[in-house]
Amino acid sequence: MEITDLAQHIAFLRDQIREHDYRYYVLDDPIVSDAEYDALMGELRNLEALHPELVTLDSPTQRVGIAPSDHFAKVQHPQPMLSLGNAFDEGELNVWRERVLTLLGAQAQIAYVVEPKIDGLAIALTYEYGRFVRGATRGDGETGEDVTANLRTVKELPLTLRIPSSDDQVNTFIDVPMQLPDSIEVRGEIYMRSADFEALNKRLAASGEKIFANARNAAAGSLRQKDPMITNDRPLRFFAYAVGLLNGVSLDAQWQTLHYLRILGFPVNRDARCFTDFAEVVTYCREWMAQRETLQYEADGVVIKIDAFAQQNELGVVGRDPRWAIAFKFPAREAITRLLNISVNVGRTGVITPAAELEPINLSGVTVRNASLHNADYIAERDIRIGDYVTVKRAGDVIPYVIGPVVVRRSGDEQPFQFPAQCPACGTPLERVEGEAAWRCPNFGICPAQLVRRVEHFVSRIALDIVGIGEKQADLFVSKGLINDVADLYTLQAEDLADMEGFGPKRIANLLDAIEQSKQRPLDRLLVGLGIRYVGSVAAATLAGVFESLDRLLEASQAELENIDGIGQVVAASIVDYFQHHENRVIIEKLRAAGVNFSGAPFVERHSAILDGKTFVLTGTLPNMTREQAAALIKAHGGKVTESVTKKTGYVVAGANPGSKLAKAQSLGITILDELGLQELVGAVENGEQGATAEPADSAANDGDDDIGQLRFNL
Repeated sequence: MEITDLAQHIAFLRDQIREHDYRYYVLDDPIVSDAEYDALMGELRNLEALHPELVTLDSPTQRVGIAPSDHFAKVQHPQPMLSLGNAFDEGELNVWRERVLTLLGAQAQIAYVVEPKIDGLAIALTYEYGRFVRGATRGDGETGEDVTANLRTVKELPLTLRIPSSDDQVNTFIDVPMQLPDSIEVRGEIYMRSADFEALNKRLAASGEKIFANARNAAAGSLRQKDPMITNDRPLRFFAYAVGLLNGVSLDAQWQTLHYLRILGFPVNRDARCFTDFAEVVTYCREWMAQRETLQYEADGVVIKIDAFAQQNELGVVGRDPRWAIAFKFPAREAITRLLNISVNVGRTGVITPAAELEPINLSGVTVRNASLHNADYIAERDIRIGDYVTVKRAGDVIPYVIGPVVVRRSGDEQPFQFPAQCPACGTPLERVEGEAAWRCPNFGICPAQLVRRVEHFVSRIALDIVGIGEKQADLFVSKGLINDVADLYTLQAEDLADMEGFGPKRIANLLDAIEQSKQRPLDRLLVGLGIRYVGSVAAATLAGVFESLDRLLEASQAELENIDGIGQVVAASIVDYFQHHENRVIIEKLRAAGVNFSGAPFVERHSAILDGKTFVLTGTLPNMTREQAAALIKAHGGKVTESVTKKTGYVVAGANPGSKLAKAQSLGITILDELGLQELVGAVENGEQGATAEPADSAANDGDDDIGQLRFNL
């Protein structure tokens, strides 16, 4: 590229980035994803590095953010609020560490502090003699916006600092000052918990107001309201992570600073760690990233800082990025692409689910072409139109869904989506139960699409586990008239399949053998396979354990079912309703005639009683265990697994795409565990220490006395 063309391209990149900065920092209405923005900034940095003669002082690479809005008074930061360099993989992280060692000396003793990178709004809080006097946004790093009145409404932000005492000394390895500073600027992040964000959007949608695209925009928009009463009505929270100008007290290190901030009364993220071994830093980053779906807030990475302030000063700053810190960014979970069409799918219970057909986009290393749109209300509330540019998120790095449209990029050719009035498979008019979001096809016994889905579910691994039948085969058998309900699977004969393409003698024999073997599955697997609404693996295991036979369950009253711990009124009513339908009774009798097992509760070998009296709820997809395996592990150690989250629930084990159970657990203050946390909970017993007791990683029982190599906050 000629130097003139290169200069023009660099100017174009700068203009693009400035516009995106303005939309992000001032309007709180970005039109590109973080990944797209990072790509633009990365290209500009690389070009400027190759051609330093083209670097200008007003380049976005030389700035932190954007000029503050005119809506608020300006605040000059006593010390600049710096930005951070980024590392996008472990290789780049190691390059940063080698650069640090080069500058400090290969033999330097270095401790590293690792902190979550919360996706919120950076602020600076000024306290004089223990009282909050001013709060400002980061702005361009030099000048921010005075949002003091709004910050006073944030309940987690102390208006008066705690006076430290000797009782506050939480770790013998950390020397924390035991007096108030004369003045202190505390830096941190205003954010919104995921559950609170969802609740806020529902409330805004119900009142006809504009909803927010993500929790970061919601936090920023809520803090920067002209009316503090509006901010007061928003569920804002705060994490402190640094100190700017400080008088009257001396601090020597970041880890010490976090302890001191906590003692002064600031919430400090309990996932912060301090390590002396860089390999442990990398391992922790990797492990923490795997837990991102169980977090109560949005995070886009972790920040790694050199602990000692003396070493930070020695390393210094290049441009606006400190050499002593780096942000290790997680793979992007959000991207913007075009919505080509909206199709609808029919589920096994008749629920009509809309799905987005997208221009292919790479998200977390996977090419995404389809995404969920949840239901008709979701589309209408967000005014999602065919042809829109939409923001797509890959929840739990598993199931992508459309967050909403990028309205500013509309051309006028976009088409509103009209939800169908009839079932696309059988033409039956759709129905909607009052109070429910889903539209359903009521033609349960005849609709071919529902039957295909029911067969898929019946043969799935969590149910009767019939190897050799999937979506394609289920659709084929239904379309050929071989199956009119799931029980007809047991009437299939070799001659029924002989003339079908792809079914040779060996495949037919294997399939019929798999069908025969499925007759001996435990009762709980049959209950799952029947597809009773609200009865998943956990509820099925509970029912099988209580009734021990399908015949006994058939005669159970709703009152009897409601008295079973973990079943509840809704599930009980669904079970009774299912067995009252004549067509379901016919299926059950056909299964009985085929010789399908109707009795026996699953056996769980007892290993210990360490979880006696503790109740668990499982939600989402765990990385290495099925829900059945997790439930068996809990029961093997005396715990109880239920379907519903209540005040009596002790723990919720959450995986990817956890759904509403996680949000309810968070609102009730219930301890959240991931798969690793569950394994740690029973780990002492699994390793043979029968007398040990287990507490979750974030329990207050762990407070305070860990070694500096890996100290965990429990706030």
